Amino acid sequence: MMAVAEPDLSVERAFFAGGSRLVIGLDEVGRGALAGPVAVGAAVIAAKASAVPKGLRDSKLIPEAKRSGVEADARAWAEACGVGLASAAEVDQDGIIAALGLAARRVLEELHRSGVPVTESVVLLDGTHDWLSPVLRAPLRVVTRAKADRDCGSVAAASVIAKVHRDSLMIRAHDEQPVYHWLSNKGYASAAHFAALAVHGASAMHRRTWLRTAPDIPA
Repeated sequence: MMAVAEPDLSVERAFFAGGSRLVIGLDEVGRGALAGPVAVGAAVIAAKASAVPKGLRDSKLIPEAKRSGVEADARAWAEACGVGLASAAEVDQDGIIAALGLAARRVLEELHRSGVPVTESVVLLDGTHDWLSPVLRAPLRVVTRAKADRDCGSVAAASVIAKVHRDSLMIRAHDEQPVYHWLSNKGYASAAHFAALAVHGASAMHRRTWLRTAPDIPA
């Protein structure tokens, strides 16, 4: 069995060696969900950062039962952190890529208001597509990297922080509308979710543009 990749700070330390003051790792959660917001987590790392906390990795590789503990360690380790959201209605109105950018801009603005020198930082974005720069009000140094959520401590931390935050929102939403089984599916496609949609139709939490091709769902 192949060992699970452990993220480190090799990429971040190369930026620090080049003169960067901070690295802000960004990662998204909820991109493919049928319901709920899309979330972008941010974790700010400085050159003085200690080693990546034990057990921290891409949120998809952390068992749900252990995720909250790892998230708490990630928050304590980072210089600062946060989560930006874009609602299902915003996904419907603007599309998922624009919604990702909006959520990321919101968390960066939150960090700026809290005193983080965002304009002096490198923003490390998971993936190969820069969906952030087009929505920024002022240019930032945005660097994309494939598998950054797997390899880079800052992005792995952002991933688990966003995942725990978004999951908690969907669990609370389940308490209000349990028919959609969000406790288990967190808004993603599942047989129970589709069955509930067929009976009850879409709620205000659903991305209606994503349901148009699904069969047997009332308008």
